[in-house]
Amino acid sequence: MLEATLGQANWREYLELCKPKVVALILFTAAVGMFLSTDGWVPFDAWFWGLIGIGLAASAGAALNHWVDQEIDRQMVRTSSRPLARGSITSRGAVLFSLSLATLSMVLLVTFVNVLTAALTMASMIGYAVIYTMFLKRTTPQNIVLGGAAGAAPPVLGWTAVTGELHPEALLLFLIIFVWTPPHFWALAIRRRDDYARADVPMLPVTHGIALTKLHILLYTILLVIVTIMPFLVRMSGTLYLAGALALGIGFVYFALRLYRSDGDRFAMKTFGYSIFYLSALFVFLLLDHYARIAIRAWFLN
Repeated sequence: MLEATLGQANWREYLELCKPKVVALILFTAAVGMFLSTDGWVPFDAWFWGLIGIGLAASAGAALNHWVDQEIDRQMVRTSSRPLARGSITSRGAVLFSLSLATLSMVLLVTFVNVLTAALTMASMIGYAVIYTMFLKRTTPQNIVLGGAAGAAPPVLGWTAVTGELHPEALLLFLIIFVWTPPHFWALAIRRRDDYARADVPMLPVTHGIALTKLHILLYTILLVIVTIMPFLVRMSGTLYLAGALALGIGFVYFALRLYRSDGDRFAMKTFGYSIFYLSALFVFLLLDHYARIAIRAWFLN
């Protein structure tokens, strides 16, 4: 029955349900969490099965998000061509697909990784697909702030996949993404505010206007720069990371300030685009600094 249901649509449409670009960023930050959790090699089983399990869960959450949001998606220009919105995949097919991915994810994580990672991954998936998508997104302009916890979880999941335990440094990685999420998403929301208004989604630019949203983006960006200094202050990272974080942070503040001073949404998408580059590059600096310090310690010991 599942095969018959799924077989009615092209496999590429089911892949689109998974939001592969978003999942790729999730897997990247999860992998960085894995590598930062140890001074040695990451065990292959934890790396391989951990990323597969986390990726499947993220894909399941994305597919469920498509199902829940299909009526909203039909009213928004940006999302009107999604498979469920245009009717190329049925609701039944999307739900079965999502549940299949979620089940497989939990089986793999419990069997080959550890129960803690499976539990946290499940909590993250429910946080995004249910708490954020079904409730927060539709009820409060602070939806992306309150719902950002689910999107900030991947480096913690990567860390626990290797160590089997929560660690304050993993929670610091969580905090960085948590604070990064509002200015990242609000920049897009400014550009798509008419879409959100048409769909009656209370995003901040719709409920409180563009000017206040721009101010929030600038203030959150400044807070983000402060938060990203913390790994250096607690000696989780060294000067290579600090230099990269400050340079990237100055760039983000520049974009946020340009957006704040610009008219309308003219600078919104440039800010949104830089925010994606910023997070990726910041985690690259975390990784480079981590292994540079390991190499330096090994050199001095020899």
